Amino acid sequence: MATILEFRDVGYAIGGRALLEEVSFTVDAGETVVLLGRSGSGKTTTLKLVNRLLEPTSGEVLVEGRKTTDWEPIRLRRRIGYVIQEIGLFPHFTVARNVALVPSLESWPPEKIGARVDEMLSLVGLDSGRFASRFPRELSGGQRQRVGVARALAADPAILLLDEPFGALDPITRSEIQKEFRALQKRLGKTMLFVTHDVREAFILGDRIGLMKDGRLIALVPVADFRNLDHPEARAFAEVYT
Repeated sequence: MATILEFRDVGYAIGGRALLEEVSFTVDAGETVVLLGRSGSGKTTTLKLVNRLLEPTSGEVLVEGRKTTDWEPIRLRRRIGYVIQEIGLFPHFTVARNVALVPSLESWPPEKIGARVDEMLSLVGLDSGRFASRFPRELSGGQRQRVGVARALAADPAILLLDEPFGALDPITRSEIQKEFRALQKRLGKTMLFVTHDVREAFILGDRIGLMKDGRLIALVPVADFRNLDHPEARAFAEVYT
């Protein structure tokens, strides 16, 4: 299976303070790797190195076999869907215009954009006739998050980066969207790197779990093997899940 993302001994430091050290792993095509860890463990920093929001101070990050520093940043980011907890919808854009953002920037024909907006809203469980003309302020938190996912998928990116995307939702809505998203993963077969501090979410959504602590990747294992890790941090997370 082709490797889509690769970290090679990656480090990231600010002002001499290391936020990441010697991080190495790969993500294969169609795989979902969940980065699990406490706040400050380096999860989001790792994620931002993929789409060049940050650049490594040591080592290399490769996307589709090419170092991120060799990609033109805008071109790289348009190939990568990005979903964050705050969603980041433009409040003065309608739902349709938010979802159409990247296809519009890529100069897709208007009829193709319209069809894609309808398709993506349907994919995330929102009826285009009801929701396309609404503004973000007219949606619930769960609906806004669905629009965020639809926008990230609209240009058919090779990779999805998700940074605590469901963290702001109430527990019931979060559980519902997690299940829907897992079904969506199986249908689309996208390559995903997913950040969370919620071990339950990691078990639901991941193919493999990467455990991070103090800027280091402690382990990267299939979900079924996580409980067998012999490390205090892994045991602490496993106890929360049981």
